[in-house]
Amino acid sequence: MYTFDWLVRRAELAPDRVALVDAATGREFTYAQFNERASRFAEFLRDEWRIQPGDRIAILAHNSSNYFEILYGCAKIGAILVPLNWRLAIPELEYTLNDCTPRALIYDPAFAATAEALRHPIGISLAMTLGPQPAANEWAYEQGLASASGQPLIMPPRSLDEIWFLLYTAGTTGRPKGVLQTFAMVLYNALNIGMPIDLTSKDTTLNLLPCFHTGGLNLYANPTFHVGGTAIIQRTFDAGETLRLLSERATVFFGVPAVYLFLSQHPDFEKTDLSRVRSWACGGASMPVSLLETYARRGILVRQGFGMTETGPTVFLVDEAHALSKIGSVGKPQLYVEVRIADRDGHDVLPGEMGELLIKGPGVTPGYWHLPDVTAETITAGWLHSGDVARRDEDGYYYIVDRWKDMFISGGENVYPAEVENVLYAHPAIAEAAVIGVPDSKWGEVGRAVVVVKTGHMLSAQGVIDFCEGRLARYKIPKSAVFVGALPRNAAGKVLKMELRKQFGESSNPGRGLR
Repeated sequence: MYTFDWLVRRAELAPDRVALVDAATGREFTYAQFNERASRFAEFLRDEWRIQPGDRIAILAHNSSNYFEILYGCAKIGAILVPLNWRLAIPELEYTLNDCTPRALIYDPAFAATAEALRHPIGISLAMTLGPQPAANEWAYEQGLASASGQPLIMPPRSLDEIWFLLYTAGTTGRPKGVLQTFAMVLYNALNIGMPIDLTSKDTTLNLLPCFHTGGLNLYANPTFHVGGTAIIQRTFDAGETLRLLSERATVFFGVPAVYLFLSQHPDFEKTDLSRVRSWACGGASMPVSLLETYARRGILVRQGFGMTETGPTVFLVDEAHALSKIGSVGKPQLYVEVRIADRDGHDVLPGEMGELLIKGPGVTPGYWHLPDVTAETITAGWLHSGDVARRDEDGYYYIVDRWKDMFISGGENVYPAEVENVLYAHPAIAEAAVIGVPDSKWGEVGRAVVVVKTGHMLSAQGVIDFCEGRLARYKIPKSAVFVGALPRNAAGKVLKMELRKQFGESSNPGRGLR
């Protein structure tokens, strides 16, 4: 099967419809303008830089309308875009660049020093700034566009299996891996998420997750372009600005639990009119029940879903009718995806039993960049091993329990930290919570809660433990608690349990104290 140039088709079908809104600059671009600018960039790559199909183009930048022009420009000539995580340190970025060996680096002016430090050790001779002032022997983005003829450049039909871009995993454990992102993954994600939320050309989506993350590109920017809607691109997440944009323009919204948490804690949350938004969804991690209830009290049904960088990302999304009656569920698998829950021997488990979630379908990645052994370990007989513990109820609704690697065993019993965290989030003084397993001479491992206390509240470690009494089985109750100012998170909003284990994972740290 082949894919075609969505952008050209949209520019033909609705040339004057607004495609992109850059929230930071206020600039708006119609589909005709979007396509022209992407064509100019593609022509520049091909004619000025002599970029060939399969060459990698790295980008180190905040979200912007330019980001998507670059993404679609690369598609037109078959170049592979590599979004870089701007939160990483220079040695971490060096690892990624050495792994993907890009021909060129495009960077935001805010990261000029980082780009300069990276280019020469890696040997990247071609560079472009998104700002107006290029360094010596570099190009400015608008200068590059102006150098092109402006003639429409149409992407030839490409196999759906061709690579469009590489997304490097967040690296919560070990080295980041480059996940191959094909045209098929983008297409089937647009279908798997677009249909359950009824995404149409009349919708305006607010896109704030970073574009080096699958959510930044595919929830819901690319699906929005697929249906011909309008995508607002927010440079970085700012709770106040996000509330304003939701109130003024957006009709459809996707966020991770951390985004929903920070929005709910903003002083303008209760007084902001959010009635314009007709669809709310969440993924990236399990959303605490107490937070779902906070939004429900405002009449907002947040639909939980689940996906991975390796799955495009959409796998699950709960339907609106059961968003509250099946609270905590990620719903059922969407149209173009198959799932299984298997035990450690690979046998399917019964409803109610826990096992590893396995995923299959045309939206699943073919593998990892230059890592055939890791690919073979992760994908067996077409089934992607997610590393997530899941269960399915008698009605066919799925629940993500936790990550296999985060589970610990206390006195022979499996403890899933997400279950404990869900209870902790119900405490009126707790703003954020995470649970890790720590060594224990009697039980093997026991839980330790890492807690952020709400401003103006006091809480002791014993108070955390006492709150869990009667709400959890005794072996699940944390035996200690420590207090921090904020939980470490990656760009997707996921708590970095590895960092917490490094800092608080020793049994000698008792977690005494009062906050």
